[in-house]
Amino acid sequence: MSKIQELLKNKSDQIDYKEIIKKFPWIIEKGQDCILSPDSDGLLCGLFMGHFLGWKIKGFYDGKVMLLDKNVSASECVFLDMEVFRKDIRSVGHHMVQYNKNKKPTNWDNYKNCIQPNNLRDYDGYREFRLKYPLATIHLLIGIIGSSRKIIIPESAICPLLFTDGTFNVLFKYPENVLNWLNYLRAGENSNPLKLVFENEKYSVFSLMKAMDDFFKKRDDISIVNERGDRLRISEVDGSPVNIVKQNYFYSIEADTKERSVKFIKLLSTLTGWKYTENLWSWSDLILYKFTKKDFASGGISLNNKNFDELMSKKPLTWAMTTGQNIEYTLEKPDHL
Repeated sequence: MSKIQELLKNKSDQIDYKEIIKKFPWIIEKGQDCILSPDSDGLLCGLFMGHFLGWKIKGFYDGKVMLLDKNVSASECVFLDMEVFRKDIRSVGHHMVQYNKNKKPTNWDNYKNCIQPNNLRDYDGYREFRLKYPLATIHLLIGIIGSSRKIIIPESAICPLLFTDGTFNVLFKYPENVLNWLNYLRAGENSNPLKLVFENEKYSVFSLMKAMDDFFKKRDDISIVNERGDRLRISEVDGSPVNIVKQNYFYSIEADTKERSVKFIKLLSTLTGWKYTENLWSWSDLILYKFTKKDFASGGISLNNKNFDELMSKKPLTWAMTTGQNIEYTLEKPDHL
């Protein structure tokens, strides 16, 4: 038995969607304000929640910069595609955030309003990094929302749903773990809209590659030098804001950047059937927040219990284990929510 098969032995639990909705009723409430990660997963989440529940996209956050509608506060919003380590903030993410389940930080209940698949299964990076959730936030949302209302995924939506967060690559690189998580999400049940995405009979491996290649070409038609068409770039590597212009006291997404982002969102809309409603998306009259993003590896910090506890004492806003030996994290400085 291989190492991964040994790790997956007895991992046959399944998500209880009714219990999720009971514990986090806000996830199916209509008209919520939300903040997105500015990549394809975040944009898909915003498009999906806007179409089915009329959620309003009030801002974007990438770990270094946040743009937020001037008329709302972060605590009024749901953060999609990230885990926010604050009791009063609701969020949905899929990263590995727990280091050692046997040494949970005393403030771990800061995640009490966070829907997080790895935390739901009590997975930690110390023992189970190889078992971490391998899909995207949009797949989790489809499962949750699809358990409370009928959602039909058209075949044309399969490519963008397999493209996001590199899901297409993960399927064949880590098949054992993906299959285990699909079982956890109940993706094989006829009533689950994820069934069409992952058990679709239309595509052979070859035809799927051809379809993905066509999607990549459409994405690349939107791309420009140094900026891929499937994401909204709002910061430089050093954390400096980019593609943002100041108008009086507030900020807006630069016009060409907005045009490219909307073009990609409309491509997603065409393929998924999820309507892009312009007045649900805030592109201007935004407040700019600048934060500090660091990681263990570049600072020469080893990932262990002591250093993880020290990170928790700094009260990071968000973080994620990006490898078994590294954590990227964000601190609220110079700005605070």
